Amino acid sequence: MQLPVQITFRHMDRSAALEDAIRDHADKLNAVHPRITSCRVVVEEVAAHKHQGKLFALHVDLKVPNHEIAVTRNEHEDVYVALRDAFDAARRKLSDEARIERGEVKRHRERSGDVGDLGEA
Repeated sequence: MQLPVQITFRHMDRSAALEDAIRDHADKLNAVHPRITSCRVVVEEVAAHKHQGKLFALHVDLKVPNHEIAVTRNEHEDVYVALRDAFDAARRKLSDEARIERGEVKRHRERSGDVGDLGEA
């Protein structure tokens, strides 16, 4: 990663353990796409519901050359589960982007005639 991970906490106190977990997840993304230029993560405590307790939302914003990937995972009771889910989704999107850049995406052949030509001989 070319820039350090930016971590923001909204409506909650900072947590060193959570920051370390976020940095670990972000470092693992370099194996998927080595040209990540920035990573911003926002951890937010969503307004608590009376019967559910605290809920957390996690936003991950990644930038790679010529593309931006944004992932949001909302309302999970465990912030570490929301973290895992958000980075799993970011990893999938980043992997798809890397395959497209490498040209590994399957292309469909062009058809030789119209759909109406099928079965006619």
